[in-house]
Amino acid sequence: MFCGSRKGANPAYEEAAHALGTLLAERGITLVYGGGSVGLMGVIADACLAVGGEVIGVIPKKLNDLDVGHDGLTFKEVVGGMHERKARMAELSDAFVAMPGGYGTLEEVAEVTTWSQLNDHMKPVGVLNIAGYWDPLLAQVARMVDEGFVHEVHRGLIVNSESPAALLERLEAARIPELSEWLGQGR
Repeated sequence: MFCGSRKGANPAYEEAAHALGTLLAERGITLVYGGGSVGLMGVIADACLAVGGEVIGVIPKKLNDLDVGHDGLTFKEVVGGMHERKARMAELSDAFVAMPGGYGTLEEVAEVTTWSQLNDHMKPVGVLNIAGYWDPLLAQVARMVDEGFVHEVHRGLIVNSESPAALLERLEAARIPELSEWLGQGR
């Protein structure tokens, strides 16, 4: 899970984080996230824990030392830095979901999507598109395809929905194209 260390301006973001955290726990899906107690990160972790869900947090020592780490998790792993954090989260995860967030969230979505494109992992990537938050990113992806910078088979590499339940269903059905389907074509 990638999401903001702030709650954002729209109360719908916090409501969606709570709903998604609850849904993950109800479905027996372990939440792997950045380990924070603040912002949407804290909301989703608390919601998942409140109904008996398992939550794994991976947080850099620097942030944990600033007392933004969540101390009530099923498991919290403190790592050396952001690169190690992202690699460890990717290792522990079966899929990636981004909620609204800032620079870090945007960068994480781009990185794991690139890893999917290159088949560095075969895990689906999705965005919970609350109040159209991710519409500009999805429009940019469409433009990159239309302008010939991203292959057509990757147009739908980032799945999206405004509904937590629908997003989970789309992630389960997602298919990552094999390198052979596009590499060498239209480069």
